[in-house]
Amino acid sequence: MAINRQFKTALFHVIVLGCGLLMLYPVFWLISSSVKPTTEIFTSKGLWPSSITFEHYSQGWNGLRNIQFGRFFLNSILLCVVAVIGTVLSSSMAAFSFARIDFPLKNLLFALMLGTIMLPGHVTLIPQYIMFHEIGWVDTYLPLMTPKFVGDAFFVFLIVQFIRGIPKELDESAKIDGCGWFTLYFRIIMPLSLPALMTAAIFTFMGTWDDFFGQLIYLSDIKKFTVPLGLRLFLDSSGSSNWGAVFAMSVLSIVPSLVIFFLGQKYFTQGIATTGLKG
Repeated sequence: MAINRQFKTALFHVIVLGCGLLMLYPVFWLISSSVKPTTEIFTSKGLWPSSITFEHYSQGWNGLRNIQFGRFFLNSILLCVVAVIGTVLSSSMAAFSFARIDFPLKNLLFALMLGTIMLPGHVTLIPQYIMFHEIGWVDTYLPLMTPKFVGDAFFVFLIVQFIRGIPKELDESAKIDGCGWFTLYFRIIMPLSLPALMTAAIFTFMGTWDDFFGQLIYLSDIKKFTVPLGLRLFLDSSGSSNWGAVFAMSVLSIVPSLVIFFLGQKYFTQGIATTGLKG
């Protein structure tokens, strides 16, 4: 029985490992293609190149039109930092209000907010573009940054569920010590809600970093381009695309998301696991 159980366990791990490697194959192919000679990228069937070259990285980093690809990285980082700060602050404030403060029409407003989750972003795209165009915000980062300070319904719901699991006795003790709502929010609820806040921050960073459509709509000046738009510059509709540089810069563009995820993995998994259990 013990041998049979060990065999099943080993077989299970082999199957899981095989599925994991299968899902990671496109990533391995991307990394391999970034160091292959140009002539082998689409002709060689194997992952291991006949010769390793880092020419694509130098070509890609030097960019196009006298603009280095590092400029696009800085633009994306700036946009992501502001988006994370705006989303975490606005969503946590709204979540704190719904979870702890009693005010008129609270349940109705919370239900309406949740209803916006089912509204596709493409439905509001044209009205938003017209509004931002009228106030002169097109070709700036403001249309991409400002909505983050309004709050995201999904993150508000996630943080509300987490805050509801924090004992209200802490609120009462803080009020006895003279804490108001603002102090209670910053000094008690925010530190205790760190896993949920980190989850919102990681999701926001990855969503903003990988956003292509929104940045394509609002940005037209190449100096303001982000990483997704910078990668598009290497693709030529005439057919003379620099695929080696595309793959090389794509590999580099994955690094920030991986670093952020692994640095916050502890809080991310804790926030996801515990949020669903909060009453």
